[in-house]
Amino acid sequence: MEALKNILGLQLPTDPRWVNLAEMELQEILTDHAYCEQKAATSCITLIQRYPTREVLVKELSPIVTEEWGHFRLVLQEIYKRGLTLGNQRKDVYVNKLKDFEQKGGGEEGRLTDQLLSFALIEARSCERFKRLSEGLSDEYMRQFYRRFMESEAGHYALFIELAETYAPKEAVRARWQQWLDYEAGIMESLEIRGDRIH
Repeated sequence: MEALKNILGLQLPTDPRWVNLAEMELQEILTDHAYCEQKAATSCITLIQRYPTREVLVKELSPIVTEEWGHFRLVLQEIYKRGLTLGNQRKDVYVNKLKDFEQKGGGEEGRLTDQLLSFALIEARSCERFKRLSEGLSDEYMRQFYRRFMESEAGHYALFIELAETYAPKEAVRARWQQWLDYEAGIMESLEIRGDRIH
């Protein structure tokens, strides 16, 4: 986990006890996961629609849309296989707090950078959570199930960082990324105090 932290840059690791809670509430974890994959696909579509002239972005994100929707279908299949139901989508406090930090005004470059870094952070945290599940769940099948998602999320995280550096100076992106990491650590701390779960 320390090596993953160094790669992803996350400041505050997930409490290992979260896996025990996740195992007891597997239906809720799977439901959250399914909606997260769905939102990841639609977020990429939104970026493509918003920045259609950014050729590299359009080309790189188009296959991610397909991949994320495929992940949604895989999680949905797992839910139904277990005789469970998808359930309602809950309010995602974590993602909403991240959106609050995104640049709203100013130039397009800054807004695009923040949107890409926000997505990178969501992928990084998901990757870290999936790593926890892939190592801590008692069910071998589910450990392997989440390991596949962990590897995928790591690749998406790297792609969003790469895209940000494609459209803005690398030094500026790295400086802003550090600000995002610091801000996200504060979110994680406040959510853990409140007892909220995040994907």
